[in-house]
Amino acid sequence: MSQFLKNNRKFLIPIAILVVIAIAYFAMRGGGEGQTAFQTVKVEKGELIATVGATGTVRARQSVNLVWQASGSVEDVSVSVGDKVAAEAVLASLSSTSVAQNIILAQADLVNAQRVLDDLLASDTARAQSWIVLRASQEDYDKAADLYNAMVSGDYEYEQITYTTIRGMRVPTVETVTVGEVDEETLADAKADMELKAAKLDDAQRAYDRLKDGPNASDVAAAQARVDAAQATLDMARLVAPFAGTVTDVQTLVGDQVNAGTFGFRIDDLSSLIVDVEISEVDINSIAVGQPVTLTFDAILGNEYHGEVIQVTQAGSIVQGVVNFTVTVRITDADELVKPGMTAAVNITVKELKDQVLIPNRAVRLVNGQRVVYVLEGGLPVMVEVRLGSSSDTMSVLIDGDVQEGDSIILNPPANFEPGGGPPPFAR
Repeated sequence: MSQFLKNNRKFLIPIAILVVIAIAYFAMRGGGEGQTAFQTVKVEKGELIATVGATGTVRARQSVNLVWQASGSVEDVSVSVGDKVAAEAVLASLSSTSVAQNIILAQADLVNAQRVLDDLLASDTARAQSWIVLRASQEDYDKAADLYNAMVSGDYEYEQITYTTIRGMRVPTVETVTVGEVDEETLADAKADMELKAAKLDDAQRAYDRLKDGPNASDVAAAQARVDAAQATLDMARLVAPFAGTVTDVQTLVGDQVNAGTFGFRIDDLSSLIVDVEISEVDINSIAVGQPVTLTFDAILGNEYHGEVIQVTQAGSIVQGVVNFTVTVRITDADELVKPGMTAAVNITVKELKDQVLIPNRAVRLVNGQRVVYVLEGGLPVMVEVRLGSSSDTMSVLIDGDVQEGDSIILNPPANFEPGGGPPPFAR
């Protein structure tokens, strides 16, 4: 027998392998009878949080790139990356000997303009002088008017000096002469003089009215404009922070030769970080200002951040035939790990529903255009038509359908339950 096996082993080994495979196959078929291969889950009530997801890039609420406005040699740099700066802080300046002449002279212009503005705001001299001029103008007008009116009424009097010789000496004597009527030329001259005095009185009155309650607003605005113009010219030789923030990039060093347009610094207001995301027109009407948001970052593993919707645009933009709307999210608990430029996965909570019958999304199938699930009853799958409401990534709310809390729903129903294909005929 052993000799037989030895002589025919090249034939017997393949036969033995086939026998083992056959035994295993029939054992598996026999052992599987009466057992289910379905994965099921019990239907339960719970809370559903419906979200709309998108991705966006973190940016600061305010961000600015500062570039030089003039050419010259950098004399001073007072900040480094990471420094926090106040608004109007001078970050760097050019050497005064390396800039254009108009910038050098701007310093003197600024001093003069500031002095004029300060005098205008603090000094009362102009008002006092305008009052003196007004009073004198009033007196001049009154005299001219009295004279003209007297000539018109025939009561015009004037003093005439006559001389009398007494003991050989000429002695002046003042006499008052009353003229009942004056010639037209004299009357016209008196009228013109009165009108001139009236015009000067009006000018003096306007000047006083502008100053009687303090500096005139127009004069102050003009003086301030001269100060601002001088300051703007002077600022061409330095870079100034336009708002409070953090220096996030520095490309200027002492001794550098720069030209107008050369990049110097970047400043970001890191106290408020936001993310802009594009939301499809299908979901935009479910987004509203104030909705809570969760954010995650591939660059910050294991951390979840929170925020809120602060702005929803009312006009969409078309990109490659798809209409999207921009939604702006503010991160409320950002830390030093979150930086502008990072990509964020954003989930906006649009609805929170409690105590609802929930159906796993992976259990739902589409049969003849109708959503169905398969309930396991007595070891057999039973198809049930369902109507679903709000959904999350994993669950949907059951609105209608013969599915009860505690039912076992099949998570992995096969495509066909019968040899002929299609759903089983015992759908209820």
